[in-house]
Amino acid sequence: MREPEALGAADWQALGTQVWLLVTDPGQLAEARRLLEADLDAVDRACSRFRPDSELMRLGAAAGPAGPPGASPAGASPASESTAEVSTTQLSPLLAEAIAVALRAARLTDGDVDPTVADAMSALGYDRDFTLLPDAGPPVRLTVRAVPGWRQVGLDEQSRLLTLPRGVHLDLGATAKAWAADRSATRLAGALGCGVLVGLGGDISVAGPPPEGGWRIRVQDVTGRPEDPPQGPAAVVAIQRGGLATSSTTARRWRRGGDVLHHILDPRTGLPAPVHWRTVSVAAATCVDANTASTAAIIRGPQALDWLSNLGFPARLVDTAGNVRTVGGWPAETR
Repeated sequence: MREPEALGAADWQALGTQVWLLVTDPGQLAEARRLLEADLDAVDRACSRFRPDSELMRLGAAAGPAGPPGASPAGASPASESTAEVSTTQLSPLLAEAIAVALRAARLTDGDVDPTVADAMSALGYDRDFTLLPDAGPPVRLTVRAVPGWRQVGLDEQSRLLTLPRGVHLDLGATAKAWAADRSATRLAGALGCGVLVGLGGDISVAGPPPEGGWRIRVQDVTGRPEDPPQGPAAVVAIQRGGLATSSTTARRWRRGGDVLHHILDPRTGLPAPVHWRTVSVAAATCVDANTASTAAIIRGPQALDWLSNLGFPARLVDTAGNVRTVGGWPAETR
């Protein structure tokens, strides 16, 4: 991202990624950062797959490992009721909203973006915060096996009751950061009365009055600092509202034995999606919608062009050779 000098700007690390905060009123920057840090801490405590005290991890313990009939889930909280087949847990409002967002993404993409990939992701070695993940390690067994599937997850949004089959665990990584960016940008703009941009890695959401000419954003393979040269094909665009998300098969990669793996899994195989696009960027009314579409486009490969065109989403796709395709009225690049 690149910001005019008139904006207040800060960046730091949270949720295992780079955080960018821009406000149109520099005098509000300190308060905006305080509010955003509190928001992201709450999201981390609710949704993290990597901290043992998160609500999501406690939920996983309640679901238990896959086991023989009659086995009881380990670590079930007092708010949970469990049988040999399912566990039912009342969720906090924050986690209930995050899971509802994940299930909506699964429904809108016909299961391309599926929150039940947690065990498949761990089996590939992505079992800790990415900053702690070794770049290389011993071989892992790459077994084609469909994930349990989002339709097995039952959520009553009014009562916040979640029902999971035994042994099914959730990973909200495909949608949680985009949802958190939307949530915080809207809250900060309302509280501070100025324009706000919240960026969490490749997920960017803006709210409130934009700066003159719009929010200028650089899209590229790997999120980087504005002053650093971009890695691979890059473009600078301007948006006035909503969100912009970039999904990449080059940003979060690791090697196990002779296999190079990435973090976007195809739920039908439980393995990293075949790499047709190295980067897909999408603009939409919300960052969640943009991120859902960009992630599904990586999984859909060559069919993504027609799919995105039919949705009407402006998108920029870069293939493995570095060729750039745009659809849906992708914003003109700006210097």
